[in-house]
Amino acid sequence: MARPLRIQYPGAIYHVTFRGNDRKPIFKSDADRQRLLEAMAHARDLHQTRIFLVCLMPNHVHLLLETPRGNLSAFMRQILTAYTVYFNRRHRRIGHLLQGRFQARIVEGDDYLLKLSRYVHLNPVSGRHWQGQPVDARRRFLEHYRWSTYRSYAGEEKPWSWIDYAPMLALVGGKGRTAAARYAAYIQLGLAENDEAFGRIYRTSRLGVGSEDFVRDLELRYQRMVTGKGKREDAAFRKPMARRSVEEVLEGVAEELGVEVARLRERHRESWLRPMAAWALQRHGGLNQREVAVALGLGTGAAVSQQLAKWRREVQRDSSWRNRASRIDRRLEQKANY
Repeated sequence: MARPLRIQYPGAIYHVTFRGNDRKPIFKSDADRQRLLEAMAHARDLHQTRIFLVCLMPNHVHLLLETPRGNLSAFMRQILTAYTVYFNRRHRRIGHLLQGRFQARIVEGDDYLLKLSRYVHLNPVSGRHWQGQPVDARRRFLEHYRWSTYRSYAGEEKPWSWIDYAPMLALVGGKGRTAAARYAAYIQLGLAENDEAFGRIYRTSRLGVGSEDFVRDLELRYQRMVTGKGKREDAAFRKPMARRSVEEVLEGVAEELGVEVARLRERHRESWLRPMAAWALQRHGGLNQREVAVALGLGTGAAVSQQLAKWRREVQRDSSWRNRASRIDRRLEQKANY
């Protein structure tokens, strides 16, 4: 029996879930959880996705993300293959780790995005174990749960370098600590009030989360795909991220850093110029590691991988580099609109 088709298009926002085979745990240690997060960060850079939320549970995972290039399957395939290979080798096992294919529902946006974010972030305190437990107990556990983006959204820990916080926080309004406090209050409101209306919407369609018109349109698109009367990857609902040429990307990076483009191709042991340029070429130029190597004179794709790993470590450590990366995003996206 053929597997169901995926609805993929540039700019689609998805709620993705995947779980362990037979609902068994997919983590045996915090090192396993960290390895999966690293795989997500790497795939995010390579496929130019925007990841908004993450929640790791013992036997399943939630992701809320956008695919500016309409490449959800390629993005998820890289994450799941990398993690399964790692897990089987580390724990000396063979066979399937995950149960079937990952599940993905397209999200309409705005109110539905915000409500879905509450659903995802409340997962650690929503199982049978928590039924009947006091709200304060659930809130305390949630505030200390390490393997979710909730704490970083609420200002309880530093932002994760590869998570895009701005779109979700914009939905609650405010800036900085004000936005974080408002978001935390919105999420915690769900501890005391069960949103049955959203629950019904979430359970209505296996394809999407949104208004009746939005879900109906998804169903029609899917039927056209199944019958061969539509494209396998349908037209965009949102504006896709424009790919920039190599020189355009390097010029944008050089302008932000106040250096000549030639400096980005020079080898300096302690310099962060080439790691940032490699990141930008993947994110905004859509280049693979071999193409980045050619563009920067690095020799091999493996050398690019080392540069990207170095970049991720530095961005995680130093908020000033996260700010520079955000400014480069804005600079290149603005150029794409001209």
